[in-house]
Amino acid sequence: MNSVIIVAAGKGTRMGANVDKLFLEVAGRPVVAHTWQRFNDAPCIDEIILVVRDGMQNAFAELALQFKLTKPNRFVIGGDERQDSVWSGLVSLSPSTKLVAIQDGARPCTTLELIAATLDAARETGAAVAAQLVTDTIKETSDGNTISINVDRSRLRAVQTPQTFRVDVIRRALAEVRTRNLHITDDTAACELIGQPVRLVMSAAPNPKVTTPADLPYIGLLLAQMAQASC
Repeated sequence: MNSVIIVAAGKGTRMGANVDKLFLEVAGRPVVAHTWQRFNDAPCIDEIILVVRDGMQNAFAELALQFKLTKPNRFVIGGDERQDSVWSGLVSLSPSTKLVAIQDGARPCTTLELIAATLDAARETGAAVAAQLVTDTIKETSDGNTISINVDRSRLRAVQTPQTFRVDVIRRALAEVRTRNLHITDDTAACELIGQPVRLVMSAAPNPKVTTPADLPYIGLLLAQMAQASC
């Protein structure tokens, strides 16, 4: 059995005060509804766990009804940090789950092909992450004002979600994070603590995350293209 944990408990502070980026409308529906729809439509996913803020359960339940998101799902309450929310999702998985994808709720353009590819890679390696080439020239600075080092971008990859794992691997990795009382913002970073290799799965299509209001027009265009391609 394959499951997904959609992390949708963050506050999106970079969007501004009193703005929940997950419920901003783009291409005819809230951002998180697009994300949910991707995994609802993915044949390789059997169960959806949505990690939400306490008090938002009804809002998410209404999305399921409005957009006919019928794949087996349930809501769990998120924690103070992203890693706490992921842990809550892991605790709530069905006992028969062997592979789990972890997805940002604000990343609505993930393709079905990418979801399936990360599952295949995680089944083989134990851990996998969606990634893209870094195309910008990257510089390192020591003081925030001047360039210290020119970084070879050919060795760099921008990692995204889904980040997909065998369940035993990610539980062991995050347990180590909790034991050491560390703070991470990326689930694959936990794998480094236990020496678990992580396979890079290159995404051929753009897979952006909604972070600021300026992201919405671009993501709206991508979603419109995806909808047209599926017709």
